[in-house]
Amino acid sequence: MWQKSKKQKLRQKYISIVLMVILSMGNILPAHAASRIKDLVSIEGVRENQLVGYGLVVGLNGTGDSLRNAPYTEQSIVAMLERLGVNTRGTNMKGDNVAAVMVTASLPPFSRPGSRVDINVSSIGDAENLRGGTLIVTPLKGADGEVYAVAQGSIQVSGFSAGGDASSVTQGVPTAGRIPNGGIVEKEVNYSMIGLKEIHLALRDPDFTTSKRIADIINSEMGTRTAMSMDPTTVLIIKPDNYDDNMVSLITKLEQLYVQPDQRAKVVVDERSGIIVIGKEVRVSEVAIAQGNLTIRVSETPQVSQPNAFGQGQTTTVPRTDLEIDDGTGKKFALLKPGVNLQDLVDGLNALGIGPRDMIAILQALKVSGALQAEIEVM
Repeated sequence: MWQKSKKQKLRQKYISIVLMVILSMGNILPAHAASRIKDLVSIEGVRENQLVGYGLVVGLNGTGDSLRNAPYTEQSIVAMLERLGVNTRGTNMKGDNVAAVMVTASLPPFSRPGSRVDINVSSIGDAENLRGGTLIVTPLKGADGEVYAVAQGSIQVSGFSAGGDASSVTQGVPTAGRIPNGGIVEKEVNYSMIGLKEIHLALRDPDFTTSKRIADIINSEMGTRTAMSMDPTTVLIIKPDNYDDNMVSLITKLEQLYVQPDQRAKVVVDERSGIIVIGKEVRVSEVAIAQGNLTIRVSETPQVSQPNAFGQGQTTTVPRTDLEIDDGTGKKFALLKPGVNLQDLVDGLNALGIGPRDMIAILQALKVSGALQAEIEVM
């Protein structure tokens, strides 16, 4: 008996230790469907800058601009050659191997001089193909007119075009290409987070509840009033006086916290492709739905009638028409109970036996009737 009692005590002690470990792991692991603050917000000042420039692509195999239809290409060639010490004014030029292009790029935040960025090149003339071309040195400017990068290099084109006198084929877009790491940053955008005392977090999907939850979880983590929800889009972060490190370290710590984001009841539909996305918070009042329409299908299958081998007569075509009519017989009412969840709503709509496009019309009708407590967004 003593040995049995001792075993029971050891077993209970072991179970208690296991439960304590499980509970401690539950406090560490993020909640179900929770997301990191890093994935929900963007940091004030940490943003890309759009760059644009005008340049020339050379080395094309007769697929460049025709100078008669693109006079700016000829002007650019003359200006470029003059900068290189070659005078071509008054001459009859043929620029089949040259194309005028627009060059675009995104300057990542905190890019330093000497770092590289990817470049996109797009033809603006009547060039047929940029494959095999090389972009000549092109300054890239920001919205303030300052040059922040310079682009040059061989263009990679994913599309192609081929053909002859009778037919041709084109796949993709051969008049646009890309130069990986083709741009060199020459000037940086001055912005430093080291000396900041406060910063703003901007929610990518504005929501009052999510904004408040982010502020609460940050304050709980820091043990002081560090965050404040300003509006559905903005959360203000103030560095505590007793925090010894800089703002970069604080943001690194906070963006790893997990928050359960809230979402509005929304139904997104794309009538062109028939795609329907229904949020989990969508609710429907009690309503009966029926769907049915008249569908007539007419198919012609003419047959050829020929006379016998030694008989007299002519070969004729005998028309045969097949007619099918679907008047919606068998379609029934589907009753949706009040306050149904997403699964019940989908099951009720599927019970009608309809396709996605008709389902879009039903959802819109539910919204008009006031039975659908959700926002419908048509893409």
